Amino acid sequence: MFGRRKKAEAEADRPDFFEDAETDAADDDADAADYEDDYDAVTEVDGGPYDADDLESGADLTVGEVGTRLDLGSVLVPMPQGAQLQVEMAPDGSPQAVHLVTQHGRITVAAYAAPKSPGQWREVAGDLAESLRNDNATVSVESGPWGREVFAVTPNADLRFIGVDGYRWMVRCVVAGPSGGNTTDSELVATARAILRDTVVKRGNEPNPVRTPLPVVLPDALAQQLAAAHQQQLAQQQGGAPQQPAPQQPAQQPAPGSQGEQQPPQAPAQPQQRRGESGSAMQQLGR
Repeated sequence: MFGRRKKAEAEADRPDFFEDAETDAADDDADAADYEDDYDAVTEVDGGPYDADDLESGADLTVGEVGTRLDLGSVLVPMPQGAQLQVEMAPDGSPQAVHLVTQHGRITVAAYAAPKSPGQWREVAGDLAESLRNDNATVSVESGPWGREVFAVTPNADLRFIGVDGYRWMVRCVVAGPSGGNTTDSELVATARAILRDTVVKRGNEPNPVRTPLPVVLPDALAQQLAAAHQQQLAQQQGGAPQQPAPQQPAQQPAPGSQGEQQPPQAPAQPQQRRGESGSAMQQLGR
């Protein structure tokens, strides 16, 4: 289980925290039935996500339980076999998100600053469900290995949001798949949960406000290829360079023995600046 030492310290500081959470749940509005307390479910998960500070000192964090983890700075995410990378860039040219694209759908893992005590995902899930409904999505709250999962059917994709609270961090996994392919017993969701179970979070000591996304840092080789592709695109837009194929990022990074026998999508995913499928609902949580 993640954050064993630090989470125990947090509970010792606030011995009545979990009892208070259960009492508050009873006072929720008409949607309270969808938001039953899930802390017992969290304690039953075998594995992570892990806090880097709780792992063995000096351990190679890129070596996962079933394969290689991709180091993205604030999170180290295991690569499913046959998966490809898709990098989403912010307007200023910095990496905003890294998506793992599989033949079944897309999986995105990101970390956020949070209080020492758990409970942020509970609040975020409620806000997210409301925002998705305002975007005319069909929303339900389902039970998963870590507790509540927000599931939404939108015109463009079926979306599943899985969150886990850690010590001063919250990790969120966004699973996007075709209609009917993102159910709790689907191959896509099984792969996403396996990835989350072996993810490592590096929170750092910066005093970030809660819900602030922790920075994404690309591996050097990928960052160099993206920079070269970006410069070539700028040159083409300015008419100062001939049309040439942009360098491909290392789209396929198989992890031996990782979850599932995945096959790569038909075309390598390219770095791009784009908005997520769920529009404002997905964007607002990063603010």
